[in-house]
Amino acid sequence: MKKFNIDRFNLEKVRLGEAPVSLKRVDYRDCIIKDGLLVDQDGHACGTKGDMYTKYIMDKILQEGCLDHNPRPHYEDFYENAKYDQKSHKIVFDDGREVFLGSSERAFQMGNVCKVWVPAHTLSLNSGIECTYDLSKGESPLITLRPIAIKSSVAEILWIYQKESNDLVLFDELLEKNTWDSNHKINNWWNSWAIKDKDGNYVLNEEGHPTIGACYGESVRRRHMLKEEVIDSIKKDPDGRRKITSLWQIDDFLEPHGLKPCAFLTVWNVRHDYDGCDYLDLTLVQRSSDFATAGCINQVQYVALQKMVAKELGLLPGTFTWKPINIQLYDRHVEQAIEMLNRDPVNCRAEIEVSSSVSNFDDFKPNDISISDYPRELIKKKNPQLKFQLGI
Repeated sequence: MKKFNIDRFNLEKVRLGEAPVSLKRVDYRDCIIKDGLLVDQDGHACGTKGDMYTKYIMDKILQEGCLDHNPRPHYEDFYENAKYDQKSHKIVFDDGREVFLGSSERAFQMGNVCKVWVPAHTLSLNSGIECTYDLSKGESPLITLRPIAIKSSVAEILWIYQKESNDLVLFDELLEKNTWDSNHKINNWWNSWAIKDKDGNYVLNEEGHPTIGACYGESVRRRHMLKEEVIDSIKKDPDGRRKITSLWQIDDFLEPHGLKPCAFLTVWNVRHDYDGCDYLDLTLVQRSSDFATAGCINQVQYVALQKMVAKELGLLPGTFTWKPINIQLYDRHVEQAIEMLNRDPVNCRAEIEVSSSVSNFDDFKPNDISISDYPRELIKKKNPQLKFQLGI
């Protein structure tokens, strides 16, 4: 068994003027890896390669990760039937209960609801992580330690690289969740980063829709970076070494924009292997990874992208390599990480597949991507979904 050093963690929290935390459990089973696979106590291979990397990375962050001191994001906590006592810096409920706030926490009164901004710290690593999957052998980053929804992640990658869009209504339409016309509500997580004016109202585009501004799909649209710089370029010169996309466009950031790109750099290469087959390899560089929430999802969506692009190019999907530069667990995700480390994975060969009836990248839809050998109901029962509060 291993233990998370909660005393060291809380010492830093207190030093930063924040309340210490308590966890239901701080010990967890060590992950045993043999020949690149996760094995159980009897030495038998178990779970997916994604499960192996997930346990390895979470363990490494818990043991070696440092707590950041000046986080940009914050959590938003809401207390109903409560008032903020500014003098004592505490929340007082109508029934007399009290919650004292840390010196770095900010409270806002909204009628009989008190909203509190709490700094969202992370335990972070800056080096030493790289994950590689041989897609030709059925390896994938999918995990069974909690259920993973693939449709929304595929919709997001198509929204960025196929639709070349920053329009939040279009994203909802890809998810078949559009309610904008009826009640002007956005149904996806990007709503937290929509561009707003000083009064908190959406800044609308020519279609009358909210956007995330000059980043992600808008950067792709301005440069046609995937369709021209990768797909068309490989068709003309498959052995070139300049098949690269970068969402990190500083000139775009001078304009109003939402969340700066996290998974931002792709490098594409064609490999003529000794087996006589031609493969498309992809490396994804990520400047920052909120690992518990989206580490698996980011990898899954780029594997889906790789397979869709390979389909148009007539190449076989080769290796996918993920290189996160800063990889983190939010402080409010530590308990969930320990829970996942104590879970047993589900044995399966989960693999991301693209529809055989679609061959042009522009024609793919979210439902054209599926997962084979992924016993979702068994995973839900054995390793139910966990809640992760986002840092905004």
